Amino acid sequence: MRLSILKEMAMGETRVAATPDTVKKLTDLGHEVTIEAGAGIAAGYIDTAYEAAGAKLLKTPASVVKGADLILCVHLPAASKLPKGSTVLGLLDPFKLDAAPLNAKAITTLAMEFTPRISRAQSMDALSSQSNLGGYRAVIEGAQIYGRAMPMMMTAAGTVAPARVFVMGAGVAGLQAIATARRLGAIVTATDVRPAAKEQVASLGAKFIAVEDDEFAAAETAGGYAKFMSEEYQAKQAVLIAEHIAKQDIVVTTALIPGRPAPVLVSEEMIKTMRPGSVIVDMAVAQGGNCPLSEADQIVDVDGVKIAGFSNLPARLPADSSALYAKNLLAFLPLITAEDGALNLDTEDEIVTAMLLTRDGQTVNERLS
Repeated sequence: MRLSILKEMAMGETRVAATPDTVKKLTDLGHEVTIEAGAGIAAGYIDTAYEAAGAKLLKTPASVVKGADLILCVHLPAASKLPKGSTVLGLLDPFKLDAAPLNAKAITTLAMEFTPRISRAQSMDALSSQSNLGGYRAVIEGAQIYGRAMPMMMTAAGTVAPARVFVMGAGVAGLQAIATARRLGAIVTATDVRPAAKEQVASLGAKFIAVEDDEFAAAETAGGYAKFMSEEYQAKQAVLIAEHIAKQDIVVTTALIPGRPAPVLVSEEMIKTMRPGSVIVDMAVAQGGNCPLSEADQIVDVDGVKIAGFSNLPARLPADSSALYAKNLLAFLPLITAEDGALNLDTEDEIVTAMLLTRDGQTVNERLS
């Protein structure tokens, strides 16, 4: 199989879909790998390292994808750059996908976001690998913007109080944010609408904050995602959070619901109760934000409270993010590879079926209908 990797063109994107390590594994399996020159530079992977791993470097996007059996990407390239009938695997933002130009060229697409959350697919779960690093980076960014020490420090000149960090949403990103803030010495609290999160939060040494009623007890889907909560529950939760958030130094919001705008967790009224110098890091800004005042890739100052909206935190750790993402792709490839090494989309496999978006000029994923 011929595999091709283009240089990512999205604004601020520093990741790459293959590393010299995964290229070496692919070429050892007998695959041919072509990669656009400079594709890994922003992530710290130089062209000569790819060549040493067995990849063929080409200078133009058209030459890279010519004759490709499978194109690996972080973000979906423009359909105009893709060969007719080609197959693309990557983070394709499926709920915002414009399938028309892809179907017009009979392009097959597989979205890593739709990797099912089953044990067999754990090594392929790119959302988890990227969210993990994103949660870590959110706390690092928040600590830098906060501008004060995170742990308690006792000195001859006096005592520095520890920072209070509140993490809203205890999924993969939130749990890593909790762990990172704890490692930095902060006093950490967290909230989530999923009952299972309470024990996970406590296991990391943080205190759980939530309205624990009957709706809370049933607030998780079979796939492990948070359900959209009723207005009544949101109102009760908002009262509790408003009282808590006024005492916090750094708030990290992580709540996302697939296919929906991000829920508002921190209202303008809540922000007004926060102390000047405190920080909100909105990890959901790319889907509208958990804070209505956050702006993508900006730091907004509201009466001394800084609201940071980072739309692509994994790209701020490009070497590690790329390494993990490339391994996610590598783990998935056997599912679409025949015994002779050729591309073979096995639609009898539940993982392949879940990830398949478009094929043979049609949109085939039921989640997009």
